Amino acid sequence: MAGRLWTVERDRRLREEAIEWLKFRTDDGAIPLTRAEIRDFSFEGEPFALQATQQGIRKPRQLEAALSIQTVYRTPGQSRPYEDTVGSDGLIRYMWRGDDPNLPENRALKSAMENDLPLIWFIGVGMDPALFQAVCPVYLIDEEPELKRFVIVPHDEEAFFPREAGASTVIQETVKRFLTRETKIRLHQPVFRSTVLRAYEDRCAVCNLAHRVLLDAAHIVPDSHELGIASVVNGMALCKIHHAAFDSSILGIRPDMVVQIRPDLLEEIDGPMLEYGLKERHGQKLMMLPTKKIERPRADLLEIAYERFLHAKPA
Repeated sequence: MAGRLWTVERDRRLREEAIEWLKFRTDDGAIPLTRAEIRDFSFEGEPFALQATQQGIRKPRQLEAALSIQTVYRTPGQSRPYEDTVGSDGLIRYMWRGDDPNLPENRALKSAMENDLPLIWFIGVGMDPALFQAVCPVYLIDEEPELKRFVIVPHDEEAFFPREAGASTVIQETVKRFLTRETKIRLHQPVFRSTVLRAYEDRCAVCNLAHRVLLDAAHIVPDSHELGIASVVNGMALCKIHHAAFDSSILGIRPDMVVQIRPDLLEEIDGPMLEYGLKERHGQKLMMLPTKKIERPRADLLEIAYERFLHAKPA
């Protein structure tokens, strides 16, 4: 591989094959991977590293531009070496490495931006072993040098919103709202799901069901709420029945982690799902919680959700 010329076409083919391989290995982004699993990728019959081992930016020596970026996992309350932020437009920013725009890694990111090259974003969702959500493709669409960061979108924004566009228009503002929504769907949700399911060991908090395909990562407080953070402490692994019951206020969870079922449902007579799946859980402690206390649901968020449950009216 080293002896062949690295043309622009070969670079793009590498990226396309890597992204397709990751989508296949992760069931289109649903399953996180370990570093060892990510190292299984090969290009043109030879192993090719997709992920940086030390720094967050992977720029292979053969390429002019960065191939991947990385955000390490930190348990709730811990800060990262480079903290990704969200701008006023709702789009995510990825920080430079250090302060010098001429560092090779920063130049490699700028090259990816200027050439509209797709990147892979490995986002840490757990430790022991380290697990990463592969989010791809993502594109860098702008640089904010005064803040030492790039702007990220999870698809090629150029198809919707060319950089050379002039003053803001209604159409452009609509596109910005679309991109913000898509960013949350394409970036936040898979990472939130993997982080929560990993913390709950792929089991429903209410009934201990252990089939991942039947599990959701439920928000305790919706992300539209001012306290609705996209963090494991605002999530619970719930099977689809208990997730729907929780969201519709049929099922509530007290701040002391005890399940409550809406009173009118307790009086109702129906089939085994109501009897054993819901009514039998009334007054029982959650069956699964994260081993690490710092990853367990925050009491203030449970309190907000439980107040909503108490004041909900039967449909």
